[in-house]
Amino acid sequence: MAESAREELSALAAIFCGPGEWEVLSHSETDGTMFRILTKAEGLMGEDVPLELLFHLPVNYPSCLPAISVHSEHLTRAQSMTVKEKLLKQAENLLSEPMVHELVLWIQHNLRHVLNQPETGSGREKCTFATGTTVDDGLWMTLLHLDHMRAKTKYVQTVEKWASDLQLTGRLMFMGKIILILLQGDRSNIKEYLILQKTSKVDVDSSGKKCKEKMISVLFETKVQTEHKRFLAFEVKEYSSLDELQKEFETAGLKKLFSEFVLGLVK
Repeated sequence: MAESAREELSALAAIFCGPGEWEVLSHSETDGTMFRILTKAEGLMGEDVPLELLFHLPVNYPSCLPAISVHSEHLTRAQSMTVKEKLLKQAENLLSEPMVHELVLWIQHNLRHVLNQPETGSGREKCTFATGTTVDDGLWMTLLHLDHMRAKTKYVQTVEKWASDLQLTGRLMFMGKIILILLQGDRSNIKEYLILQKTSKVDVDSSGKKCKEKMISVLFETKVQTEHKRFLAFEVKEYSSLDELQKEFETAGLKKLFSEFVLGLVK
C-alpha cells in the first residue's frame, strides 16, 4: 500500500474518533484494507440520515478506485445503490490521490440532492495505469468456500438476496459438508458482496447467537474467459456426489479450477 494511503488511514482514525465511527475490518498486504465509517447526512426532509460506509482500499490504491458499500436503515436498497454510484463517480475525479475523507464530506453535503435524482446504472471499478488510460474490468468470477452454515435456511435466503440486489449470477453449491459460492458479475459488485458477507451477521454461533461469517475463504478470482459459461441466474443446488459436482464445473468450463481448488477440500 502506498505511503499516502497509510497516512490517510491514520488521519481517518483521528477524524472519526467518536464511539463506533471508525472500525478497521481487515488488513492484508495482498488484499488491501477494509474499514467502516459511521456518519450522518441530511435527508430529503432535512432529517439526519445515519450512513454506514464500507470502503475496501486495494493494494494499488489510490491508483485504483476503492470498493464502496452503502447501508442505512433510512434508505431503500435502490437508494443505497444510487448513493454508491454517485460516490464512485465522484471518486473518479479524485483518482491517484487519497480520497476517502473527501468522499465522506461530499456525501454529507450532497445526500439530499443525490436522493432527488433518478437512479443510475451499475458502475464498474476502474484502474488507471501510467499511460493515463482507463480500463473497464468487465465480467469477473470468484469462487468462495464456506466452512459451515448453522442457520442454513436464513443464510441461503440472505445469499440469494445479496446476489439479486448486486445483479450477480452463479451457484450456491452443497455437496456433503462442502459449501461453495460461485459468483459472476461486475467486479465492484463482487467486492461489495464480499464486504456484505464478511461484515453482516448472517449466521448463528454454537449458542444460537447471531454472528458474522469468519470462516470464508476466496479460492480464486478471475476475469471471465471465452471458454467460461455465462450463468443466466443465481441458483442453489445440492449435489449427491463429487462426480455430480465436478460435472457442474466442467459444464461451466472450469475443469482445471475444480482440480486445483475444489478437490483439495474433499477429506
